[in-house]
Amino acid sequence: MTTPFPFTAVVGQDDLRLALLLNAVSPAVGGVLVRGEKGTAKSTAVRALSALMPEVPVVAGCRFSCDPATPDPACPDGPHEAGAGSERPARMVELPVGASEDRLVGALDIERALAEGVKAFEPGLLADAHRGILYVDEVNLLHDHLVDLLLDAAAMGASYVEREGVSVRHAARFLLVGTMNPEEGELRPQLLDRFGLTVEVAASREPDQRVEVVRRRLAYDDDPAGFAARWADEEAAVRARIVAARELLPSVRLGDRALRQIAATCAAFEVDGMRADIVMARTATALAAWAGRTDVLAEDVRQAALLALPHRRRRNPFDAPGLDEDKLDQTLEEFSGEGEGDEDPDPDGPGGGGGQPPSEGPQTDDGASGARPEAGEGGEPQPSEAGSGEQSAVRASEPFRTKVLSVPGLGEGAAGRRSRARTEHGRTTGARRPRGALTKLHLAATVQAAAPHQRARGRSGPGLVVRRDDLRQAVREGREGNLVLFVVDASGSMAARQRMSAVKGAVLSLLLDAYQRRDKVGLVTFRGSAADVALPPTSSVDAAAARLETLPTGGRTPLAAGLLKAHEVLRVERLRDPARRALVVVVTDGRATGGPEPVALAGRAARLFAAQGVASVVVDCESGPVRLGLAGQLAGELGGTAVTLDELRAESIAGLVRDVQGGSKRRAA
Repeated sequence: MTTPFPFTAVVGQDDLRLALLLNAVSPAVGGVLVRGEKGTAKSTAVRALSALMPEVPVVAGCRFSCDPATPDPACPDGPHEAGAGSERPARMVELPVGASEDRLVGALDIERALAEGVKAFEPGLLADAHRGILYVDEVNLLHDHLVDLLLDAAAMGASYVEREGVSVRHAARFLLVGTMNPEEGELRPQLLDRFGLTVEVAASREPDQRVEVVRRRLAYDDDPAGFAARWADEEAAVRARIVAARELLPSVRLGDRALRQIAATCAAFEVDGMRADIVMARTATALAAWAGRTDVLAEDVRQAALLALPHRRRRNPFDAPGLDEDKLDQTLEEFSGEGEGDEDPDPDGPGGGGGQPPSEGPQTDDGASGARPEAGEGGEPQPSEAGSGEQSAVRASEPFRTKVLSVPGLGEGAAGRRSRARTEHGRTTGARRPRGALTKLHLAATVQAAAPHQRARGRSGPGLVVRRDDLRQAVREGREGNLVLFVVDASGSMAARQRMSAVKGAVLSLLLDAYQRRDKVGLVTFRGSAADVALPPTSSVDAAAARLETLPTGGRTPLAAGLLKAHEVLRVERLRDPARRALVVVVTDGRATGGPEPVALAGRAARLFAAQGVASVVVDCESGPVRLGLAGQLAGELGGTAVTLDELRAESIAGLVRDVQGGSKRRAA
């Protein structure tokens, strides 16, 4: 068994270690989401936590970790009689991003269930994680159907497996810990809210601290067991402190003043719902217990707000999580009047300052926040020095809800919410022989396949004699995510400030739609004499919005170069992810200038997309009383359709997908 890196040997990352320890003291806090750049010890700290967790009493032989004091009456391995059990270390179960549904919730032996009526159930990861830690690395990349199962289990404290009339239920209460790199995409809001606390981590910019990180990591890699032994005393001390804090927790008093501060803070920051208030109360109580106190102080409420509120303030996927600390302090000060019977112990007395985790080695404050570069005066990014004729970037107009732009046909790409596809989830449309393990049984087709052979198989009782060859996999149709590749004209003909603001607003609206539909996005821009890949295909819609925000305009219109660059991006992406279909969104007025025969060259480039059947939409940005209709001509060459900025709004473009398909059919004719 691999020796984990000691928790107390992690350098810096005070907020991360504190959030994890608070959940160890009070699992009711609800888990931790750790956001940060790669290589910041996120996974190392989480994996190290399991060694500090107190041992768990379990019923001997129970696969579902029932508590012997209060066994689950509905346990599939039960019923159990209350009494003494055995103790084992708390488990930390890792959920791989690519796990199957059966691996997460467990699987039934369908063949035995049909033939014998026996509930032969193999527990999944949710059962293994019961009363322990469920850790999801890169949680933002988890497939939607697994996210749905996690949400159900987190809300109900139980996992349900329903397969063709056979039902199994078992308890599933766990500490959910996730790590993610925001550059790779954001979490669904429903899952984001299920994490009690969130922590932003970044690598230290202090040379001394970075040196200590490298020194300890090299020492651990050379001799993991020896390195862990050197930190054994510190680990034992923290483990004992967790046990003591757990025992003290029921005695901690959350006074009226602290409750008013919690409620006022949540109201001041306009968080949705009441979960934030409850999480803050539990976190503040855990902070007091961790400090060895029985009263919650204002400093506990403040620290709880910094951990529990930032991720709940996001209004759209482009909002960076964070909290205005000046506003927080003003709110706490305003509601600092003591309630009846509320008296603060001396903060400098025993137990004071307990809001920090154990800290060894050189410690410095790391001010890195990962924030975007500051905008220039008036809220607009500073203009770059790219060359003559360039105009500074302008702000996008207010985004709006768009209608769905879908890829025609039936795909087989990654699960999402945009285009029709054959998936493991959705409505059943047919049956086939299973390829590999059976995941979704088509009961009627299975019975139909087995029925003609019952006499030959010597059936004598009521049970159906089923063989492996009789089993049929259900074929289902759902939705897939696509690659939405934006090709944006940033030339001088688009440079009017209000016009470019409207264009950016339209692209931003489509990016919001792509975020909600779990798409990958890419951004190609063209201006002057060339085209650039402003953003290679990625799941991070935030990154696309940031690049769009700083996009300058000016120069000629190399439309052909933009289309050819987009064609090359699609070619490379097809090699990486051949199952994911693409939707190309060209945002332009259709003009083409610069070089010999720019219009003819653009037409030839557009026909490359048409020849490969790539779905495309041209957002026509032409304005003014006289219109040349060049964007419509480009759409015809692409084999797609054209839509104006006004028609892009949700209430205006009904039937757009039908037009895309119609354009393809006309091209084929």
